[in-house]
Amino acid sequence: MESSITLQKSIDSFLIHIRHERGLSAETLRAYTGDLAQLQRYACEKTGKQALMISDITQDLLRGFIASMHRTKEKTSQARKLSSLRSFYRFLNDSGIIENNPAALIAHPKIKTRIPSFMDVDNLFYFLDSLHRSCLRPAGSWRRWRNWAMFEFLYSSGVRVSEMVNLNEAHISFADGTVRVLGKGSKERVVPVGKQALKAVEEYLVVLEQQFPQAIAGGSALFRNAHGGRLTARSVHRILQVELKRCGLWQHLSPHGLRHSFATHLLNSGADLRAIQEMLGHSTLSTTQRYTHVHMDQLMKTYDAAHPRSRKRE
Repeated sequence: MESSITLQKSIDSFLIHIRHERGLSAETLRAYTGDLAQLQRYACEKTGKQALMISDITQDLLRGFIASMHRTKEKTSQARKLSSLRSFYRFLNDSGIIENNPAALIAHPKIKTRIPSFMDVDNLFYFLDSLHRSCLRPAGSWRRWRNWAMFEFLYSSGVRVSEMVNLNEAHISFADGTVRVLGKGSKERVVPVGKQALKAVEEYLVVLEQQFPQAIAGGSALFRNAHGGRLTARSVHRILQVELKRCGLWQHLSPHGLRHSFATHLLNSGADLRAIQEMLGHSTLSTTQRYTHVHMDQLMKTYDAAHPRSRKRE
């Protein structure tokens, strides 16, 4: 079977499978498509062929493909591409298209565990309070109220920025204090939202209707752009950088850093790790356990500062 099917046909079949049967996000689909297209270009260059068969992709070729990224890609990128290849060949195995999996025995790049970046509580409160004060100045525009509500919401709920920009107004229950989120793999979860964030969102929606009524009439997105449409994740990142500098905070923090701050602050306050896992929408506890490194770092600093035997004697 292997010698009679082209690489392109195999890739097309795999992409159809993950699009319609696995319910993956658009970002994940783009990543798989890009990784396999990159493999195809590499294989054409190495074999000198334009029309490749699936049998042309040997284990040595795959190993060379991963090794070719050693100088140009982070190990996390290499690992993700290898994961894409393994998923692709697992599908071909399960479909009976190939008998052997050339990606199975390729060594996984060793990745150092990264401690998530976050902002400490005092600076984060200062940032959010500064955003609120800017709304109360004369002629405060709906954009100022949106930015305050948006970052209060991200910090209060811990949702991914990609999840937030896809929210509609109907997804928030102000009565219950919850938001219904569609996460990775089209998995839905209900996440609590704090009173301060709910208040910020409510006030933003009131000002939006007063100042920009055509936006309300033109769609259901919760957080709007200047044209009344849905904000993108990239726009939220850009807005956050501008607002941090406006407040005099030069720490680099992405919208994902607000999610990290949410998880870190909950853990430092004694929240259960499994409860945090559920709120974040992590499929495995091991992903959530990254925050224990931050928690332990904080504990060690407190220990070193307070324990009499940890301090050097004068």
